[in-house]
Amino acid sequence: MSRRPTDLPTLVEGVSAGDVRAIARAITLVENRDPLAYELVRELYPQTGKAVVVGFTGPPGVGKSSLIACVIAHLRSEGKRVGVVTVDPSSPFSRGALLGDRIRLAEHFLDDGVFIRSMSTRGHLGGVSEATLQALLVLDAARMDVLLLETVGVGQSEVEVASLADTVLLVLQPGSGDSIQALKAGVMEIPDVIVINKSDHPAARTMRSEIRSVLALDPSTARRVPIVETEAFRSEGIAELWEAVVEHRTHLEKHGQLDARRRESIEHEIVAVAVAQARRRLSEALERDPELRRLLDQVHERKVDPLTATREISERVFKGDDAGS
Repeated sequence: MSRRPTDLPTLVEGVSAGDVRAIARAITLVENRDPLAYELVRELYPQTGKAVVVGFTGPPGVGKSSLIACVIAHLRSEGKRVGVVTVDPSSPFSRGALLGDRIRLAEHFLDDGVFIRSMSTRGHLGGVSEATLQALLVLDAARMDVLLLETVGVGQSEVEVASLADTVLLVLQPGSGDSIQALKAGVMEIPDVIVINKSDHPAARTMRSEIRSVLALDPSTARRVPIVETEAFRSEGIAELWEAVVEHRTHLEKHGQLDARRRESIEHEIVAVAVAQARRRLSEALERDPELRRLLDQVHERKVDPLTATREISERVFKGDDAGS
């Protein structure tokens, strides 16, 4: 029986070698915000930046998970190692709260060249939790060739996905009211490739025309966003879909945009993690500090205005902690 990786050197060595147990342990530490996770990410970070990162977004029920299962099969046929992070709004992959089409991902669980992990959003409406950012880094350091990120379809806040992926796919389904809502300005600015899944639906051609009409409203679009039709349950259109992803990456590299996009991703990651940590620190302070609770009572009683309370809370939590510790 192999040793369960718990100490930092063993974890770093295991993740770098692509050991499944080490990867799983590392992501668990990240999810639990274990102090060892910070040291681990620090050690692994220089090894990251090599994987192709592709984000899948779109309304619930359009078949994103089934599509990802087909993409995994296509990539494995090319000999590529694949890491998958699915961001579940309710519970992690192992706890049973699954959509029906996600079961298809189970076909790849026993493949040593595929690592799949589902993570809770932990209350983040954008569908990307603080831990998801770190999980992607762990998988990148584990020498995965391609990282696939599936997120919750929640409309405008899907912009968080765009900041994490090199290429963003917006998956839509013909005949769905939710998909029509996704045609709103703001959501349509996010994708690099648009996928019409279940393309055998009678309304597929109409949806393609509607999408083109919406895209035409934005004359600033420097690159024509490709629309790919797929049928995940029959694995149709998958090669064409991946070809569109490759073409987009080639476009980014040719025009020097890949580094710029990744720089923006790093900035977003730092801000997102800092905001999450600040929010958590504030919440903990409000729970344990009776003075802050009294201050909130005074705001409720109209004795102190909200801006004054905010300033006092910030000074107490972020400036006073070090002096008082």
